[in-house]
Amino acid sequence: MTLVDARSAVRAGPFRTVANAITVIRTLAAVTVGVAALLAGSVPLLVVAYGIYWLGDMLDGLAARRLHQETRAGAVLDIVSDRACTAVLCVSLVARMPEVAAVALVFLPSFMVLDTMLSLAFLCWPLVSPNYFHRVDRRVWALNWSPAAKAVNTAGVIGAVAFGQFRLALAVALAVLAVKLWSAVAVARLLDRDGRA
Repeated sequence: MTLVDARSAVRAGPFRTVANAITVIRTLAAVTVGVAALLAGSVPLLVVAYGIYWLGDMLDGLAARRLHQETRAGAVLDIVSDRACTAVLCVSLVARMPEVAAVALVFLPSFMVLDTMLSLAFLCWPLVSPNYFHRVDRRVWALNWSPAAKAVNTAGVIGAVAFGQFRLALAVALAVLAVKLWSAVAVARLLDRDGRA
């Protein structure tokens, strides 16, 4: 189910699902290991924390789809949990590798503010999650929530950093920021178009 009817559009749940349990567990685990990595100054622990975050993020989405447990509450929980993980892991990364501070200064506001607002915009339409935003606008969806966009938005930046390509990481972060700014303007127009502003 991708769309919700008018009555269920205001319902969030159910909240007790396998997918949401995975989200909570992966968030607690990634944040805990991320804080441990920060305190120990440990790159291996940071790698483990990122692994927990990304694997858990894939698993909770897979569980939600396979078990037919996609809910608006689950989508919001996933979005908020991604921000908690990213904030802790990015701070840990910058503490261990100060040379990535410029990348973080571009990436964090883009992900924590612009991407959060964009990701929560699905709540303005009768959609279950941003994964179905293509029903509102295919271009905005393709640039933000398609599988390729999700990979580039975070993994592209972190992957470039992991390979010591800091200029490339900064270039990717700036490109993502430009896409988020364009998308924010596009979503504002869509809200006006559909009388949801």
